[in-house]
Amino acid sequence: MAEVKKSAPGGAGTPGQAGSQGGGWTRFATARPRLTLLVALVLTALAVLAGGGVADRMGSGGWEDPSAESTYATKALEREFPGSQPNLLLLVDTGAEAAGAGGTAAVDAPAVAAEARKLAERLAAEPGVDGVGSYWSTGSPALRSEDGRQAVIGARIAGEEKDAAAVLDRIAPEYRGTHGPVEVSLGGGLAVRHEMQTVIQEDLLRAELIALPLTLVLLVMVFGSAVAALLPLGVGIVAILGTNAVLRGITEFTDVSVFAQNLTTALGLGLAIDYALFVVRRYREELAAGADTHTAVRTTLRTAGRTVLFSALTVAVSLSAMLVFPQYFLRSFAYAGIAVVLLAATAALTLLPAALVLLGDRVNALDLRRLLRRRGRPDGAGSEAGSGAGWARAAALVMRRAPVFAVLTTAGLVLLGLPFLGVKFGTADDRQLPVTASSRVVQDQLRDGFPGNPGGGITVLAEGSATPAQYAAYRERIAALDGVDRADGPVTAGSGGPGHAYFTVVPEGETVGAEAQRVVGELRAVPAPFDTSVTGQSAVLVDSKDALAERLPWAAAIVVLVTLLLVFLLTGSVVIPVQAVVLNALSLTAMFGAVVWVFQEGHLAGLLGFTSTGDIETTLPVLMFCVAFGLSMDYGVFLLSRIKEEYDATGDHEHSVRFGLRHTGGLITAAAVILAVVMVAIGTSRVTNTKMLGLGVALAVLMDAMVVRSLLVPSVMKLTGRLTWWAPAPLRRFHDRFGISESDASAAAPAPEDPGATGERQETATARR
Repeated sequence: MAEVKKSAPGGAGTPGQAGSQGGGWTRFATARPRLTLLVALVLTALAVLAGGGVADRMGSGGWEDPSAESTYATKALEREFPGSQPNLLLLVDTGAEAAGAGGTAAVDAPAVAAEARKLAERLAAEPGVDGVGSYWSTGSPALRSEDGRQAVIGARIAGEEKDAAAVLDRIAPEYRGTHGPVEVSLGGGLAVRHEMQTVIQEDLLRAELIALPLTLVLLVMVFGSAVAALLPLGVGIVAILGTNAVLRGITEFTDVSVFAQNLTTALGLGLAIDYALFVVRRYREELAAGADTHTAVRTTLRTAGRTVLFSALTVAVSLSAMLVFPQYFLRSFAYAGIAVVLLAATAALTLLPAALVLLGDRVNALDLRRLLRRRGRPDGAGSEAGSGAGWARAAALVMRRAPVFAVLTTAGLVLLGLPFLGVKFGTADDRQLPVTASSRVVQDQLRDGFPGNPGGGITVLAEGSATPAQYAAYRERIAALDGVDRADGPVTAGSGGPGHAYFTVVPEGETVGAEAQRVVGELRAVPAPFDTSVTGQSAVLVDSKDALAERLPWAAAIVVLVTLLLVFLLTGSVVIPVQAVVLNALSLTAMFGAVVWVFQEGHLAGLLGFTSTGDIETTLPVLMFCVAFGLSMDYGVFLLSRIKEEYDATGDHEHSVRFGLRHTGGLITAAAVILAVVMVAIGTSRVTNTKMLGLGVALAVLMDAMVVRSLLVPSVMKLTGRLTWWAPAPLRRFHDRFGISESDASAAAPAPEDPGATGERQETATARR
């Protein structure tokens, strides 16, 4: 196997041949380092200007399927019956239990009614506002609180999400607050989404202020050198600023969710640091082995550089799978994720080598750990070798008891994932916000104090000519359905004239509960002499779940098949790619189990500061799978590349596994801890979905690095033995021609005399450092 690889095109050969491999890229990256850094500085400054204000152009929705029946019905109702789809609610509070003789409700007091009608008239006259209705104009008991203290004015602010938010910003100060005998608060879907966007921006800034200094401290602990620690941080900042500029451009053509900025920050710092750690670590190893600066940079790019590029492709593929879904919430994360991954890899493979050429040995300057090192080892090799020896011994222990570690670790991960079997899917609402958020306060009062949550029912749009008798017969049929509390309508006085009407159906139980979702299906099956379309929160949820279920197999196929191909190109084995997919999936079980146990069932809700709704927003598991799977592949590629490199050189399977863990175990763990810190900083958000994403992915990353890579991978590779590297002859030839390897033939060395030994002397000889 090793001989075949060495004789293959692009494989190991003479030093001269090896030196020419990748020469074009290394010359491009290092020939003019000052010019490269100057151009990067200019482009980064332009990115700051281009990406400025990107959050203001983003939306806070995107969970619905744009081609679904519920979306069509919602848009038709907005056009024909603006009052049926209020997205702004004015909660009018009298502050009194009753007024007038005979226990008249406080909201019916003459002074209160006069002021409320005046507010409604002013609101109806506002540009961009239509469909204004209120308790005082309709008398609907659903618009008055049960204690008679409060009532609602509803309105529709038309236009796209950004335009509607601008109108809300303009009119909100004029209506919020005291007006004569009443106090007015603003709620409704538009107010909730707008406040959510504001909270996310504030939380993202706080997360960056938390993550950046902590990351720098951890990098100094990893590298010792303050200079070396600053390099990965610089790469991450460039990636984040560049991605903001890319997202700003994308907002000119399509909707982008404001939630995607959280992923930009997390992956921008996390992956850029991963890639820079890998490159700088390899460069320092080459310097410690006696190479001059230019030779060390060239060797690093030919070896670690190829692995970084390969890793970036695997992560980008996992994130690109979200493009198959119609919801722009998920597609936004694909836009942000692909951009930040590719920019992080580009910066790590261009700006970082240029900086290393200029720094030379000074990359080890400001060494803060020098006093802790042994005398005579100023490069830190002693501490790194000691750490590596610990990983090698741990790998040897795991492989000696491989069946035990494999079975127990797998069983433990499966056990942690069992709560996910009870997952319930729901939709995002105001309870994503903290309990003190003003729009959340309004929605809580509407939910708890009103006989029917305004805007929370199911709406059936009827299109086509029909007689009053036909409308009445249809209303009787839908009112008789099991699970329906009442059916109102039809409302026919729409702006479109005859041929349009709508019915309002109030389901029993929760607005988006299982019973309401079942009622949606039954409503769609009821025969009618006209065309019907069903919408409402429960209908949107049903359609969103159907869209995800329809596209999920395609997304999974993209992730799995491309992962199998890329890992095969890296290793030349058909066994390792299957192992990688299975083990990566196992690394996610703890995350999904924790998401249900904590966020759905409400454990730790008080400690973490969120409100459990009893379900999980439908798109979150898909998003978390794509992100966490990609990051797991990132670490898997780092480990497999070093194992493959050593196996090519020695042909010794067990020794290669120990070697790979020795040289990457500490690096992967450090990268995982740093990325987890960034994700936990994101998880401090006051918005529940962002908290769930940050904390869930942080758990998945730590489980992958500390359990899967250190226990499952060596134990499984021990059990599969030399079969691990098997591939049919045609595929071996394909890999020899097109495969990617981190092996650097110019630095080749003979195999150790005792390949299976665990002693540091033999492995150090093999390491060729």
